[in-house]
Amino acid sequence: MLSSTFHTFLYQPLFNALIFLYQTVSFYDLGIAIIVLTVVIRFVLYPVSQKGIRSQREMFAIQPLIKKIQEEYKGRKEEQMKRTMALYKEKKINPFSGCLPILIQLPVLIALYWVFMAGFDDKSLENLYGFIQNPGPINHIFLGFIDISRKNIYLAILAGILQFYQSKMILNEQMRNQAKGSSQNDFSTTMSKQMTYMMPMVTVAVSYSLQAGLALYWITTTAFSIAQQWIIFKKAK
Repeated sequence: MLSSTFHTFLYQPLFNALIFLYQTVSFYDLGIAIIVLTVVIRFVLYPVSQKGIRSQREMFAIQPLIKKIQEEYKGRKEEQMKRTMALYKEKKINPFSGCLPILIQLPVLIALYWVFMAGFDDKSLENLYGFIQNPGPINHIFLGFIDISRKNIYLAILAGILQFYQSKMILNEQMRNQAKGSSQNDFSTTMSKQMTYMMPMVTVAVSYSLQAGLALYWITTTAFSIAQQWIIFKKAK
C-alpha cells in the first residue's frame, strides 16, 4: 500500500514532469530538465520554506529573552520549559517549523533517487501518462560533457561548497543574535559551528556516492535556499 502510494503520488508525477521538461524546455538535456524541475519544486514549496527560515531567525532573535528566563528560573527546569513555551506562544513562533522544509523535501529527494535508480529505459517509460510523449533514448550528458547517470566528484564538491555557504549564513545570523554569556547559547553555537563544517563533508560524500543527477538537484536546491535566506535576512535587518 505504501509502495503503491509513493509510486502514484511521488515517483510517477516527478518522472513525468522530468520527461516533459526534457522534451519542452531543456533542449533534450536531462541536466537542464533537473535544474528547471528543482526550481519549480522550490517555488511550489516557497511559502513553507520561507516560514521555516523566518521562524529559525526569530528563534535566534529571542535568545536574549530565553537567557533571561534561564537565569531567573535557574535550577527549575520545569518552570524554564513552561516560561519558554509561553514565550514562543507570545511571539507566535513554532520552534519546530524550521525542520518542516527538510521533512517535506526528503520524500522528493527519495523519489528522484528512485527515478534515477529505475533509469529511463523502455520499462520505466511505461510510467508515462497518456498525454506525455515517449522521448525515446534519453540523453544523459549535461552541457555536452557531464554524464549525470554516473558519479561526478566535481558536482559533489560544488554541492559541499554551497552547503557550507548556506550553513555559514545561518551560523552568522545565530551569532549575531545570540545572548552573550549564556552557557545554553555557547553550547548551541558550538554545535552549529561543528555542523557548519561537518555537513559539507557529509554532503560531498553522499553526493559522490550517488548519480550526478541527484548532486545536481542538491546543488540547485541549495543555491535556491541561499538566495531565499539572503532575501529574508536582508529584509529582517
